[in-house]
Amino acid sequence: MIDRRCVFEIHRLKDAGCSDRQIARQLRIGRTTVRKYLDHPERTVSKKKPKASKLDTYRELIDSFLEEFPDVKAPVVLQRLKKEGFDGRVTIVRSYLQRKRSERGRNGEAFIRFESAPGKQLQVDWGHFGSLTYGTVVRKLYALAVIEAYSRMLYVEFTHSQKQEALHQGLINAFRFFNGTTEEIVVDNMLTAVTERCGSVIRFNDAFLDFLRIFKIVPRACHIKSPQEKGKIEKSIHYLRQNFWPLRSFSDLMDVQQQVNQWRDSVCNVRTHQTTGDRPVDRFTGVNLRPLPPLLPDCRESATLLVHQDFVVHFDDNSYTAPPWTIGRRLALKADQTTVTLYHRQKQVAAHHRSWERKKRIELPAHQEQVKKLHHKLWQDRDIALLSSLGQETVDYLAALADARQPIKKNVVRLLQLKDQYDAVSLIGAIRKAMAHKAYGADYIENILHQEKMPPRYHPPVKLKNDELNNIRLKEPSLADYDAYILKRRREE
Repeated sequence: MIDRRCVFEIHRLKDAGCSDRQIARQLRIGRTTVRKYLDHPERTVSKKKPKASKLDTYRELIDSFLEEFPDVKAPVVLQRLKKEGFDGRVTIVRSYLQRKRSERGRNGEAFIRFESAPGKQLQVDWGHFGSLTYGTVVRKLYALAVIEAYSRMLYVEFTHSQKQEALHQGLINAFRFFNGTTEEIVVDNMLTAVTERCGSVIRFNDAFLDFLRIFKIVPRACHIKSPQEKGKIEKSIHYLRQNFWPLRSFSDLMDVQQQVNQWRDSVCNVRTHQTTGDRPVDRFTGVNLRPLPPLLPDCRESATLLVHQDFVVHFDDNSYTAPPWTIGRRLALKADQTTVTLYHRQKQVAAHHRSWERKKRIELPAHQEQVKKLHHKLWQDRDIALLSSLGQETVDYLAALADARQPIKKNVVRLLQLKDQYDAVSLIGAIRKAMAHKAYGADYIENILHQEKMPPRYHPPVKLKNDELNNIRLKEPSLADYDAYILKRRREE
Protein backbone atom coordinates (compact mmCIF):
# COMPACT_ATOMS: atom_id res chain seq x y z
CA MET A 1 0.00 0.00 0.00
CA ILE A 2 1.07 3.63 -0.53
CA ASP A 3 1.22 6.69 1.72
CA ARG A 4 -1.09 9.73 1.76
CA ARG A 5 1.45 11.85 -0.15
CA CYS A 6 1.30 9.44 -3.07
CA VAL A 7 -2.53 9.49 -2.95
CA PHE A 8 -2.41 13.28 -3.11
CA GLU A 9 0.00 13.18 -6.09
CA ILE A 10 -2.30 10.74 -7.92
CA HIS A 11 -5.19 13.19 -7.67
CA ARG A 12 -3.00 16.21 -8.47
CA LEU A 13 -1.71 14.62 -11.67
CA LYS A 14 -5.22 13.50 -12.63
CA ASP A 15 -6.49 17.07 -12.15
CA ALA A 16 -3.62 18.23 -14.38
CA GLY A 17 -4.98 16.04 -17.20
CA CYS A 18 -2.65 13.02 -16.99
CA SER A 19 -3.94 9.58 -17.94
CA ASP A 20 -3.80 6.59 -15.59
CA ARG A 21 -0.85 5.19 -17.57
CA GLN A 22 1.09 8.47 -17.33
CA ILE A 23 0.42 8.73 -13.59
CA ALA A 24 1.54 5.14 -13.01
CA ARG A 25 4.73 5.68 -15.03
CA GLN A 26 5.60 8.93 -13.28
CA LEU A 27 4.96 7.63 -9.75
CA ARG A 28 6.27 4.13 -10.54
CA ILE A 29 3.16 2.32 -9.36
CA GLY A 30 0.66 0.06 -11.10
CA ARG A 31 -2.29 1.36 -13.12
CA THR A 32 -4.58 -0.77 -10.95
CA THR A 33 -3.29 1.07 -7.89
CA VAL A 34 -3.85 4.42 -9.60
CA ARG A 35 -7.45 3.57 -10.43
CA LYS A 36 -8.07 2.13 -6.95
CA TYR A 37 -7.04 5.35 -5.19
CA LEU A 38 -8.79 7.58 -7.71
CA ASP A 39 -12.04 5.75 -6.95
CA HIS A 40 -11.44 5.42 -3.18
CA PRO A 41 -9.06 8.13 -1.96
CA GLU A 42 -10.04 7.55 1.68
CA ARG A 43 -8.65 4.01 1.64
CA THR A 44 -6.30 3.54 4.59
CA VAL A 45 -2.62 3.35 3.81
CA SER A 46 0.19 1.67 5.65
CA LYS A 47 2.83 3.67 7.43
CA LYS A 48 6.41 2.67 6.70
CA LYS A 49 8.74 2.43 9.63
CA PRO A 50 11.53 5.02 9.47
CA LYS A 51 14.80 3.51 8.33
CA ALA A 52 17.37 3.31 11.09
CA SER A 53 20.76 4.95 10.56
CA LYS A 54 24.09 4.24 12.17
CA LEU A 55 24.31 7.97 12.96
CA ASP A 56 21.08 8.05 15.01
CA THR A 57 22.85 7.72 18.36
CA TYR A 58 25.59 10.20 17.40
CA ARG A 59 23.56 13.11 15.98
CA GLU A 60 23.64 15.18 19.16
CA LEU A 61 27.40 14.70 19.43
CA ILE A 62 27.94 15.80 15.81
CA ASP A 63 25.67 18.83 16.37
CA SER A 64 27.82 19.84 19.36
CA PHE A 65 30.93 19.60 17.12
CA LEU A 66 29.26 21.90 14.58
CA GLU A 67 28.32 24.39 17.29
CA GLU A 68 31.95 24.60 18.43
CA PHE A 69 33.65 24.28 15.00
CA PRO A 70 31.21 25.13 12.15
CA ASP A 71 33.80 24.31 9.44
CA VAL A 72 34.98 20.96 10.84
CA LYS A 73 35.66 18.36 8.13
CA ALA A 74 34.02 14.95 7.87
CA PRO A 75 37.27 12.89 8.38
CA VAL A 76 37.93 14.72 11.65
CA VAL A 77 34.41 14.07 12.87
CA LEU A 78 34.76 10.41 11.85
CA GLN A 79 37.91 10.07 13.97
CA ARG A 80 36.09 11.39 17.03
CA LEU A 81 33.06 9.18 16.40
CA LYS A 82 35.17 6.02 16.10
CA LYS A 83 36.45 6.65 19.61
CA GLU A 84 32.80 6.55 20.74
CA GLY A 85 32.18 3.20 19.00
CA PHE A 86 30.94 4.32 15.57
CA ASP A 87 31.67 1.75 12.84
CA GLY A 88 30.31 3.55 9.75
CA ARG A 89 32.15 5.20 6.88
CA VAL A 90 32.96 8.81 6.12
CA THR A 91 30.29 9.15 3.38
CA ILE A 92 27.38 9.01 5.81
CA VAL A 93 29.10 11.55 8.06
CA ARG A 94 29.84 13.87 5.13
CA SER A 95 26.21 13.67 3.94
CA TYR A 96 24.90 14.57 7.40
CA LEU A 97 27.33 17.53 7.70
CA GLN A 98 26.29 18.87 4.28
CA ARG A 99 22.61 18.68 5.21
CA LYS A 100 23.12 20.45 8.53
CA ARG A 101 25.24 23.19 6.94
CA SER A 102 22.71 23.76 4.18
CA GLU A 103 20.03 24.30 6.84
CA ARG A 104 22.19 26.69 8.84
CA GLY A 105 23.61 28.51 5.83
CA ARG A 106 20.31 30.02 4.76
CA ASN A 107 20.50 32.75 7.39
CA GLY A 108 22.29 35.84 6.16
CA GLU A 109 21.77 35.07 2.49
CA ALA A 110 20.43 37.62 0.01
CA PHE A 111 17.00 36.78 -1.38
CA ILE A 112 15.25 37.80 -4.55
CA ARG A 113 11.73 39.12 -4.17
CA PHE A 114 9.17 37.36 -6.32
CA GLU A 115 5.55 38.11 -7.09
CA SER A 116 2.93 35.41 -7.53
CA ALA A 117 0.50 35.40 -10.43
CA PRO A 118 -3.11 36.31 -9.63
CA GLY A 119 -4.94 33.39 -8.02
CA LYS A 120 -1.76 31.33 -7.83
CA GLN A 121 -0.90 31.24 -4.14
CA LEU A 122 -2.22 31.60 -0.59
CA GLN A 123 0.15 32.00 2.35
CA VAL A 124 -0.90 30.83 5.82
CA ASP A 125 0.55 31.22 9.30
CA TRP A 126 -0.35 31.36 12.99
CA GLY A 127 0.36 34.20 15.41
CA HIS A 128 0.18 34.09 19.21
CA PHE A 129 -1.67 37.05 20.73
CA GLY A 130 -1.53 36.55 24.48
CA SER A 131 -4.70 35.29 26.16
CA LEU A 132 -8.30 36.08 27.10
CA THR A 133 -9.75 35.72 30.59
CA TYR A 134 -13.16 34.15 31.26
CA GLY A 135 -13.89 34.52 34.97
CA THR A 136 -10.97 32.72 36.60
CA VAL A 137 -10.03 30.81 33.43
CA VAL A 138 -7.27 32.00 31.09
CA ARG A 139 -7.29 30.78 27.47
CA LYS A 140 -4.45 31.33 24.99
CA LEU A 141 -5.38 33.37 21.92
CA TYR A 142 -4.13 32.65 18.40
CA ALA A 143 -4.70 34.33 15.05
CA LEU A 144 -4.80 32.35 11.80
CA ALA A 145 -3.83 34.73 8.98
CA VAL A 146 -4.42 33.87 5.29
CA ILE A 147 -3.30 36.16 2.47
CA GLU A 148 -3.79 36.01 -1.30
CA ALA A 149 -0.23 36.59 -2.44
CA TYR A 150 -0.87 38.71 -5.53
CA SER A 151 -3.42 41.20 -4.18
CA ARG A 152 -2.35 41.11 -0.47
CA MET A 153 -6.02 40.58 0.43
CA LEU A 154 -5.98 39.40 4.06
CA TYR A 155 -8.29 37.21 6.15
CA VAL A 156 -7.80 36.78 9.92
CA GLU A 157 -9.53 34.39 12.30
CA PHE A 158 -8.89 34.29 16.06
CA THR A 159 -9.13 30.99 17.94
CA HIS A 160 -8.26 29.42 21.29
CA SER A 161 -6.72 26.39 19.61
CA GLN A 162 -4.21 25.39 16.95
CA LYS A 163 -5.63 21.89 16.53
CA GLN A 164 -6.14 20.26 13.15
CA GLU A 165 -9.85 21.08 13.19
CA ALA A 166 -9.15 24.76 13.97
CA LEU A 167 -6.76 25.01 11.00
CA HIS A 168 -9.17 23.35 8.58
CA GLN A 169 -12.20 25.34 9.74
CA GLY A 170 -10.22 28.58 9.54
CA LEU A 171 -9.11 27.79 5.98
CA ILE A 172 -12.69 27.00 4.93
CA ASN A 173 -13.82 30.35 6.36
CA ALA A 174 -10.98 32.03 4.45
CA PHE A 175 -12.00 30.29 1.20
CA ARG A 176 -15.54 31.54 1.74
CA PHE A 177 -14.24 35.05 2.35
CA PHE A 178 -12.19 34.97 -0.88
CA ASN A 179 -15.04 33.11 -2.64
CA GLY A 180 -12.66 30.56 -4.12
CA THR A 181 -9.28 28.85 -3.81
CA THR A 182 -5.82 29.22 -5.32
CA GLU A 183 -3.61 26.63 -7.03
CA GLU A 184 -1.24 26.26 -4.09
CA ILE A 185 -0.92 27.09 -0.41
CA VAL A 186 2.33 27.94 1.39
CA VAL A 187 2.73 26.87 5.02
CA ASP A 188 5.54 26.69 7.52
CA ASN A 189 6.48 23.50 9.37
CA MET A 190 3.53 23.40 11.80
CA LEU A 191 2.67 19.83 12.83
CA THR A 192 -0.87 20.19 11.51
CA ALA A 193 0.63 20.64 8.01
CA VAL A 194 4.10 19.02 8.01
CA THR A 195 4.88 15.99 10.15
CA GLU A 196 8.45 15.37 9.01
CA ARG A 197 11.09 16.74 6.70
CA CYS A 198 14.65 15.87 5.81
CA GLY A 199 16.20 18.52 3.58
CA SER A 200 14.01 18.80 0.51
CA VAL A 201 12.07 15.63 1.34
CA ILE A 202 8.80 16.62 3.07
CA ARG A 203 6.12 14.46 4.66
CA PHE A 204 2.88 16.38 4.90
CA ASN A 205 0.24 15.69 7.53
CA ASP A 206 -2.16 13.04 6.21
CA ALA A 207 -5.27 14.86 7.46
CA PHE A 208 -4.01 18.10 5.86
CA LEU A 209 -3.49 16.36 2.49
CA ASP A 210 -6.96 14.80 2.63
CA PHE A 211 -8.41 18.24 3.35
CA LEU A 212 -6.56 19.94 0.45
CA ARG A 213 -7.39 17.14 -2.00
CA ILE A 214 -11.07 18.15 -1.91
CA PHE A 215 -10.11 21.68 -3.07
CA LYS A 216 -7.38 20.49 -5.50
CA ILE A 217 -4.76 22.68 -3.79
CA VAL A 218 -1.06 21.79 -3.81
CA PRO A 219 0.80 22.42 -0.50
CA ARG A 220 4.23 24.06 -0.39
CA ALA A 221 6.28 23.99 2.81
CA CYS A 222 8.94 26.56 3.67
CA HIS A 223 12.40 25.49 4.76
CA ILE A 224 13.01 25.40 8.48
CA LYS A 225 13.83 28.83 9.93
CA SER A 226 13.19 30.50 6.58
CA PRO A 227 10.45 33.09 7.17
CA GLN A 228 11.48 34.99 4.03
CA GLU A 229 9.94 32.21 1.94
CA LYS A 230 6.52 33.35 3.12
CA GLY A 231 7.36 36.97 3.71
CA LYS A 232 3.93 38.29 2.69
CA ILE A 233 2.12 36.52 5.54
CA GLU A 234 4.95 37.24 8.01
CA LYS A 235 4.62 40.97 7.31
CA SER A 236 0.84 40.74 7.53
CA ILE A 237 1.01 39.25 11.04
CA HIS A 238 3.49 41.97 11.99
CA TYR A 239 1.08 44.57 10.58
CA LEU A 240 -1.76 42.94 12.57
CA ARG A 241 0.25 43.31 15.77
CA GLN A 242 1.19 46.92 15.09
CA ASN A 243 -2.02 48.30 13.60
CA PHE A 244 -4.91 46.27 15.02
CA TRP A 245 -3.84 44.91 18.40
CA PRO A 246 -2.70 47.99 20.43
CA LEU A 247 -5.10 50.08 22.57
CA ARG A 248 -7.98 47.60 22.34
CA SER A 249 -9.90 45.61 24.94
CA PHE A 250 -11.91 42.46 24.37
CA SER A 251 -14.64 40.69 26.33
CA ASP A 252 -14.50 37.30 24.62
CA LEU A 253 -13.51 35.48 21.43
CA MET A 254 -16.57 36.67 19.52
CA ASP A 255 -15.75 40.27 20.41
CA VAL A 256 -12.17 39.86 19.12
CA GLN A 257 -13.45 38.40 15.84
CA GLN A 258 -16.01 41.16 15.34
CA GLN A 259 -13.38 43.85 15.91
CA VAL A 260 -10.82 42.26 13.59
CA ASN A 261 -13.48 41.83 10.86
CA GLN A 262 -14.32 45.54 11.12
CA TRP A 263 -10.61 46.46 11.03
CA ARG A 264 -9.99 44.12 8.07
CA ASP A 265 -12.77 45.68 5.97
CA SER A 266 -12.31 49.32 6.95
CA VAL A 267 -8.52 49.55 7.35
CA CYS A 268 -6.40 46.61 6.28
CA ASN A 269 -7.79 45.71 2.87
CA VAL A 270 -8.62 49.28 1.79
CA ARG A 271 -5.28 50.91 2.60
CA THR A 272 -2.70 51.61 -0.09
CA HIS A 273 -0.20 48.78 0.20
CA GLN A 274 3.40 49.91 0.62
CA THR A 275 4.82 47.33 -1.81
CA THR A 276 2.21 47.16 -4.56
CA GLY A 277 1.07 50.79 -4.42
CA ASP A 278 -2.55 49.62 -4.78
CA ARG A 279 -5.36 48.88 -2.37
CA PRO A 280 -5.70 45.08 -1.78
CA VAL A 281 -9.46 45.26 -2.35
CA ASP A 282 -8.91 46.90 -5.77
CA ARG A 283 -6.10 44.56 -6.76
CA PHE A 284 -8.20 41.55 -5.76
CA THR A 285 -10.83 42.39 -8.41
CA GLY A 286 -8.39 41.14 -11.06
CA VAL A 287 -7.95 37.75 -9.37
CA ASN A 288 -9.81 34.75 -10.76
CA LEU A 289 -9.96 32.00 -8.16
CA ARG A 290 -11.00 28.39 -8.54
CA PRO A 291 -14.65 27.85 -7.55
CA LEU A 292 -15.41 26.11 -4.28
CA PRO A 293 -16.78 22.56 -4.42
CA PRO A 294 -20.58 22.35 -4.02
CA LEU A 295 -20.28 20.42 -0.74
CA LEU A 296 -17.73 21.71 1.78
CA PRO A 297 -16.33 19.31 4.41
CA ASP A 298 -17.52 19.53 8.02
CA CYS A 299 -14.34 20.38 9.91
CA ARG A 300 -15.84 21.05 13.32
CA GLU A 301 -14.21 19.46 16.37
CA SER A 302 -15.92 16.08 16.82
CA ALA A 303 -16.37 13.53 19.60
CA THR A 304 -18.69 10.69 20.55
CA LEU A 305 -19.74 11.13 24.18
CA LEU A 306 -21.89 9.32 26.75
CA VAL A 307 -24.94 11.10 28.22
CA HIS A 308 -24.67 10.73 32.01
CA GLN A 309 -27.42 10.35 34.62
CA ASP A 310 -27.59 14.13 35.10
CA PHE A 311 -28.37 14.32 31.33
CA VAL A 312 -25.06 16.00 30.37
CA VAL A 313 -22.07 15.25 28.17
CA HIS A 314 -18.60 16.39 29.22
CA PHE A 315 -16.62 18.38 26.66
CA ASP A 316 -13.67 20.77 26.98
CA ASP A 317 -13.91 20.64 30.80
CA ASN A 318 -17.57 21.76 30.75
CA SER A 319 -20.94 19.95 30.91
CA TYR A 320 -23.62 20.43 28.24
CA THR A 321 -27.16 19.12 28.75
CA ALA A 322 -28.91 16.73 26.38
CA PRO A 323 -32.58 15.65 26.23
CA PRO A 324 -33.32 13.36 29.22
CA TRP A 325 -34.41 10.50 26.94
CA THR A 326 -30.81 10.23 25.69
CA ILE A 327 -29.44 9.22 29.12
CA GLY A 328 -27.17 6.19 28.70
CA ARG A 329 -26.81 6.74 24.95
CA ARG A 330 -23.78 7.99 23.06
CA LEU A 331 -24.26 11.19 21.09
CA ALA A 332 -22.11 12.75 18.38
CA LEU A 333 -20.81 16.18 19.41
CA LYS A 334 -19.59 18.79 16.93
CA ALA A 335 -18.17 22.11 18.11
CA ASP A 336 -16.92 25.26 16.42
CA GLN A 337 -15.88 28.60 17.90
CA THR A 338 -19.38 29.60 19.01
CA THR A 339 -21.66 26.55 19.13
CA VAL A 340 -21.70 23.04 20.57
CA THR A 341 -24.19 20.79 18.77
CA LEU A 342 -25.33 17.30 19.76
CA TYR A 343 -26.60 14.69 17.29
CA HIS A 344 -28.36 11.35 17.73
CA ARG A 345 -28.21 9.17 14.62
CA GLN A 346 -27.29 12.21 12.48
CA LYS A 347 -30.28 14.18 13.79
CA GLN A 348 -29.67 17.31 15.84
CA VAL A 349 -31.07 17.01 19.37
CA ALA A 350 -29.46 20.03 21.10
CA ALA A 351 -27.42 23.16 20.35
CA HIS A 352 -25.60 25.23 22.99
CA HIS A 353 -23.61 28.44 22.98
CA ARG A 354 -20.01 27.35 23.59
CA SER A 355 -18.56 28.34 26.95
CA TRP A 356 -14.85 29.08 27.23
CA GLU A 357 -14.92 28.88 31.02
CA ARG A 358 -14.27 25.61 32.83
CA LYS A 359 -16.27 23.40 35.22
CA LYS A 360 -19.56 24.98 34.07
CA ARG A 361 -22.92 23.33 33.44
CA ILE A 362 -24.52 24.77 30.30
CA GLU A 363 -28.21 23.93 30.41
CA LEU A 364 -31.16 24.54 28.12
CA PRO A 365 -34.45 25.40 29.92
CA ALA A 366 -36.30 22.94 27.69
CA HIS A 367 -34.22 20.06 29.05
CA GLN A 368 -35.05 21.01 32.65
CA GLU A 369 -38.75 21.16 31.78
CA GLN A 370 -38.56 17.70 30.20
CA VAL A 371 -37.03 16.33 33.39
CA LYS A 372 -39.83 17.86 35.49
CA LYS A 373 -42.47 16.31 33.23
CA LEU A 374 -40.79 12.93 33.48
CA HIS A 375 -40.69 13.21 37.27
CA HIS A 376 -44.38 14.17 37.40
CA LYS A 377 -45.28 11.19 35.23
CA LEU A 378 -43.08 8.97 37.37
CA TRP A 379 -44.84 9.93 40.61
CA GLN A 380 -48.14 8.74 39.12
CA ASP A 381 -46.76 5.22 38.77
CA ARG A 382 -48.67 2.55 40.79
CA ASP A 383 -45.60 1.10 42.56
CA ILE A 384 -44.31 4.56 43.49
CA ALA A 385 -47.71 5.53 44.88
CA LEU A 386 -47.78 2.30 46.91
CA LEU A 387 -44.33 2.90 48.39
CA SER A 388 -45.23 6.54 49.15
CA SER A 389 -48.28 5.38 51.13
CA LEU A 390 -45.97 3.87 53.76
CA GLY A 391 -45.21 7.31 55.20
CA GLN A 392 -43.42 10.62 54.78
CA GLU A 393 -40.02 8.93 55.17
CA THR A 394 -40.47 7.01 51.93
CA VAL A 395 -41.69 10.16 50.12
CA ASP A 396 -38.58 12.06 51.25
CA TYR A 397 -36.34 9.16 50.28
CA LEU A 398 -37.84 8.99 46.78
CA ALA A 399 -37.24 12.73 46.36
CA ALA A 400 -33.62 12.25 47.47
CA LEU A 401 -33.21 9.42 44.93
CA ALA A 402 -34.47 11.73 42.19
CA ASP A 403 -32.06 14.52 43.22
CA ALA A 404 -29.19 12.01 43.22
CA ARG A 405 -30.11 11.01 39.64
CA GLN A 406 -30.75 7.42 40.72
CA PRO A 407 -33.07 5.19 38.61
CA ILE A 408 -36.38 5.63 40.47
CA LYS A 409 -38.33 2.74 38.98
CA LYS A 410 -35.61 0.19 39.58
CA ASN A 411 -35.07 1.26 43.20
CA VAL A 412 -38.81 1.31 43.97
CA VAL A 413 -39.29 -2.26 42.73
CA ARG A 414 -36.41 -3.44 44.93
CA LEU A 415 -37.65 -1.53 47.99
CA LEU A 416 -41.08 -3.11 47.67
CA GLN A 417 -39.42 -6.52 47.49
CA LEU A 418 -37.54 -5.71 50.71
CA LYS A 419 -40.82 -4.68 52.33
CA ASP A 420 -42.28 -8.09 51.47
CA GLN A 421 -39.13 -9.86 52.64
CA TYR A 422 -38.92 -8.05 55.99
CA ASP A 423 -41.82 -5.74 56.93
CA ALA A 424 -42.87 -2.12 56.48
CA VAL A 425 -41.67 -0.99 59.93
CA SER A 426 -38.16 -2.41 59.37
CA LEU A 427 -38.00 -0.88 55.91
CA ILE A 428 -38.91 2.60 57.22
CA GLY A 429 -36.31 2.29 59.98
CA ALA A 430 -33.62 1.41 57.42
CA ILE A 431 -34.70 4.36 55.26
CA ARG A 432 -34.28 6.73 58.23
CA LYS A 433 -30.70 5.51 58.79
CA ALA A 434 -29.90 5.75 55.09
CA MET A 435 -31.22 9.33 54.97
CA ALA A 436 -29.07 10.27 57.96
CA HIS A 437 -25.95 9.02 56.15
CA LYS A 438 -27.08 10.35 52.73
CA ALA A 439 -26.94 6.82 51.32
CA TYR A 440 -29.34 6.80 48.39
CA GLY A 441 -30.18 3.50 46.71
CA ALA A 442 -31.93 0.21 47.38
CA ASP A 443 -28.56 -1.50 47.82
CA TYR A 444 -27.86 0.60 50.92
CA ILE A 445 -31.29 -0.20 52.39
CA GLU A 446 -30.78 -3.91 51.76
CA ASN A 447 -27.37 -3.80 53.47
CA ILE A 448 -28.80 -2.05 56.54
CA LEU A 449 -31.66 -4.57 56.85
CA HIS A 450 -29.27 -7.50 56.39
CA GLN A 451 -26.99 -6.24 59.17
CA GLU A 452 -29.75 -5.44 61.67
CA LYS A 453 -32.41 -8.03 61.14
CA MET A 454 -32.78 -11.49 59.71
CA PRO A 455 -35.74 -11.74 57.36
CA PRO A 456 -38.73 -13.62 58.84
CA ARG A 457 -39.82 -16.86 57.29
CA TYR A 458 -41.85 -15.84 54.32
CA HIS A 459 -44.66 -17.94 52.87
CA PRO A 460 -45.41 -16.67 49.36
CA PRO A 461 -49.03 -16.63 48.24
CA VAL A 462 -50.41 -19.06 45.71
CA LYS A 463 -49.27 -18.12 42.22
CA LEU A 464 -51.87 -17.78 39.51
CA LYS A 465 -51.38 -18.49 35.83
CA ASN A 466 -51.95 -14.82 34.96
CA ASP A 467 -48.74 -12.95 35.91
CA GLU A 468 -50.57 -9.62 35.98
CA LEU A 469 -52.73 -10.91 38.86
CA ASN A 470 -49.62 -12.11 40.71
CA ASN A 471 -48.11 -8.62 40.54
CA ILE A 472 -51.10 -6.78 42.03
CA ARG A 473 -50.09 -4.73 45.07
CA LEU A 474 -52.51 -3.10 47.51
CA LYS A 475 -51.99 -0.30 49.96
CA GLU A 476 -51.11 -1.28 53.53
CA PRO A 477 -54.41 -1.35 55.55
CA SER A 478 -54.63 0.93 58.57
CA LEU A 479 -55.69 -1.07 61.68
CA ALA A 480 -56.54 2.18 63.48
CA ASP A 481 -59.60 2.51 61.26
CA TYR A 482 -60.85 -0.88 62.43
CA ASP A 483 -60.19 0.00 66.12
CA ALA A 484 -62.17 3.23 65.77
CA TYR A 485 -65.08 1.34 64.22
CA ILE A 486 -65.18 -1.25 67.07
CA LEU A 487 -65.03 1.45 69.77
CA LYS A 488 -67.90 3.33 68.08
CA ARG A 489 -70.06 0.15 68.07
CA ARG A 490 -69.38 -0.44 71.73
CA ARG A 491 -70.51 3.12 72.65
CA GLU A 492 -73.71 2.69 70.66
CA GLU A 493 -74.51 -0.57 72.50
